[in-house]
Amino acid sequence: MITRRGVLAGAVLVGAGAVGYLVWGRGGFEELAAAPVYAPEGVALGGTDPVGYFSEGRPVAGSPAHRFDWNGATWHFASAENRDAFAADPARYAPQYGGFCAWAVAEKGKLYSTQPENWAIVEGKLYLNFNDDIQGKWQADVPGFIARGDERWPEVLKGEG
Repeated sequence: MITRRGVLAGAVLVGAGAVGYLVWGRGGFEELAAAPVYAPEGVALGGTDPVGYFSEGRPVAGSPAHRFDWNGATWHFASAENRDAFAADPARYAPQYGGFCAWAVAEKGKLYSTQPENWAIVEGKLYLNFNDDIQGKWQADVPGFIARGDERWPEVLKGEG
């Protein structure tokens, strides 16, 4: 498991911005077709490049110069290369639970905003959390929270969470 601890020195930190989300449009991979995405002011993940977590092991600020519209949100990337990698395989890079707080989905069945510096890659999937305190709680039982989050996610999507 890769976590943000120990790799954030010198990282570009992007404020998550206002709480907001857009509904993902039809298309892309089926399980996310109707999922909300954390997109303050219409920009997924508040402008953080999702590929950067995988390629650089840290959150990286994206740029509107390297944008890609996918499933109802505009995604920003640090480079054209990152944008093209995402466009070729969004399922590989898109965060779980639409980029909303993994702990809140698992524990509360709710959609909470996230901070780009509160993250983990587990078994090749990106998870984000609300803040340092919540990240610490989530790290206490990562497999359990992922299992509960995966189980609750359909309920959250239906508004039954």
